[in-house]
Amino acid sequence: MKKIGHKIFATMLAFVVLFSTLSFTIDMHFCGGSLVDTAIFQKAKTCQMSMQTTSKNTECSAVKKNCCNDEQLVVDGQDELHQNSHHISFGQQLFVTAFVYAYSSLFETINKEETNYQDYRSPLVVQELYKLDETYLI
Repeated sequence: MKKIGHKIFATMLAFVVLFSTLSFTIDMHFCGGSLVDTAIFQKAKTCQMSMQTTSKNTECSAVKKNCCNDEQLVVDGQDELHQNSHHISFGQQLFVTAFVYAYSSLFETINKEETNYQDYRSPLVVQELYKLDETYLI
């Protein structure tokens, strides 16, 4: 059971490291203020609505603004994993060692000798003594 627990814990830690270093982008395509398409790791598909039209008259050209816009959300992961190494002084090491030893000795079990009465034969009761003396526990 202990080995299975260690394997599960190691797998969970591997997933934590994986997801903390993973970076991805989410592309969103909006058309007219409403979300039309989303895509992860690739470009979102457009709705093919081309609202940019020009008039035939070259002297007076009117351009309508496009109602579609694209947004991109970038989630950056961690580039490098830093290992924090804390230096513990000799006094702190001595304190922790003494504390762990004293705390673990609180839960030390005392070896009790168990007596087995399997080989002992009980005496045969010929008469019930409390009836002979007429003494009853109330």
